[in-house]
Amino acid sequence: MPDKQIPFLFDIPTVAELTEKIKNLLEQNFVDILVEGETSNVNQSRNGHYYFTLKDADASLPCVIWRSTAQRLGINLTDGQQIVVGGDIQVYAPHGRYQMIVNLVQQAGIGKLQQAFEKLKAKLKEEGLFDDTHKVALPKFPERIGVVTSATGAAFQDIRSTLEKRWPLADVKLYHASVQGVNAAPEIVNGINYFSNHKNVDVLIIGRGGGSLEDLWPFNEESVARAVYHCEVPVISAVGHEVDFSISDFVADSRAATPTQAAVLAVPDINEIRFMVEDYAKKLEVNTTGAIELYKDKVANMAKSHALLAVKQKMESARSRILTLNEKLEHRTESLVRNRKEHLTKLFHSLDKQNPNEPLEKGFARVWQDGKWVRESKAFKKASGFDLEWKDAKVTLGE
Repeated sequence: MPDKQIPFLFDIPTVAELTEKIKNLLEQNFVDILVEGETSNVNQSRNGHYYFTLKDADASLPCVIWRSTAQRLGINLTDGQQIVVGGDIQVYAPHGRYQMIVNLVQQAGIGKLQQAFEKLKAKLKEEGLFDDTHKVALPKFPERIGVVTSATGAAFQDIRSTLEKRWPLADVKLYHASVQGVNAAPEIVNGINYFSNHKNVDVLIIGRGGGSLEDLWPFNEESVARAVYHCEVPVISAVGHEVDFSISDFVADSRAATPTQAAVLAVPDINEIRFMVEDYAKKLEVNTTGAIELYKDKVANMAKSHALLAVKQKMESARSRILTLNEKLEHRTESLVRNRKEHLTKLFHSLDKQNPNEPLEKGFARVWQDGKWVRESKAFKKASGFDLEWKDAKVTLGE
């Protein structure tokens, strides 16, 4: 085969020149692009930069996330994640390779969920489900608290412990429901409808701890939103952390940033109530005493009136009426003070009877096991150790 000669041309580019043209072409035309794929070869340098490959079945794309971007996004990349990344194509001339400089990362599918969230939010808002006119005030002194959440989750433990500290008079009723997964939304709806139909609680808390948008999604389902809207009991929605918002948050009568805050919203603080009662009693005593002195002064002034002194008979008659009025006033005032004090005493006794530590003061003991108060015999584990608590000591047995 005869050799072919390359024609002599003046504009044959060098490698650097050709690479520069390719660089300009790619970097000018592939800006702020999105691409989906699976992460592999993830490596985080000592400087905090991420280097990884985004791949699918037919191709791969080298990617870089600079440390500042990684810190801003708060990400933790690992191999095998299906993600969507956004950024710019950059050509690295010394190696003749291109890569993507990433400035956005999210789980694949999150965009569709967010679109569904905004669509449903707009629909329900248009129907008026978010209007304040449909929301009702929470009761000031609830006796029964309903909770719809997972029985094994941290959210219920936080709610129960907060309620016991702030308002031990309340009876807490739990309806167990899954809070993520395909069965979660129907179970949450069943729980809401149960309390709404039976009306056996004064206020209802629904929610769960934090998680991703996918984890929290059951509380964004239309069926849950409508169940909250039609609930005959005031509803507090407490889904995720402070920055998380769900559809149920917008529909509920009150929204709490966390399950713990939901418990705080649901009940008053018993110590604050005690202080208010004591303060009211003091003010009542002061005001009553002041009223007595005021009427005594009026009676004394009436006795000194010139009109009464003009005629002895009128004076005596008026004096008699004044004395009678004074006696009746003192009697009624003393009776009023006595009745109010008796009422306050009964109220204090009622509060003290509800004090969870009252049995200890009477000499009874409390059983603890695995750090929890054993309220019923069926909750006692015979094979485990336990503690006995009196008011002045605590003893461990059966270890």
